[in-house]
Amino acid sequence: MEPQIIHLPKILDKRGNLSFIEEEKQIPFAIARVYWIYDVPGGQMRPGHAFKKQQEMIVALSGSFDIELDNGKTKQYFSLNRSYFGLYIPAGFWFQKQNFSTNSLALILCSTSFDENDYIRAYDEFLKFRMI
Repeated sequence: MEPQIIHLPKILDKRGNLSFIEEEKQIPFAIARVYWIYDVPGGQMRPGHAFKKQQEMIVALSGSFDIELDNGKTKQYFSLNRSYFGLYIPAGFWFQKQNFSTNSLALILCSTSFDENDYIRAYDEFLKFRMI
């Protein structure tokens, strides 16, 4: 499966709207871990990395930010600025989050528990991994 924006269900209500994510329905994996990123200074970038096995879904719950995805040959850019859009990122893509708006909140759903050995933190190592 390729990286893609997934439109999450959106239930409109005059009292406030509601969106949701159910594992293996809106996202193609079971959720093993959830974390969020907040208090990133406006305009900042988070360092890039890739995963050997982990898949992710990233949602901008508040504010906005951009994600640059790299497969080792081409780059794609996605802007997340609506809480009913999620970006699915399969394993094996280098990515970095950038251009955070002030007070943005990023929710990340993961297919695996934290495993430092699954991370690729150096771009040259990522390119070697993609050659395999």
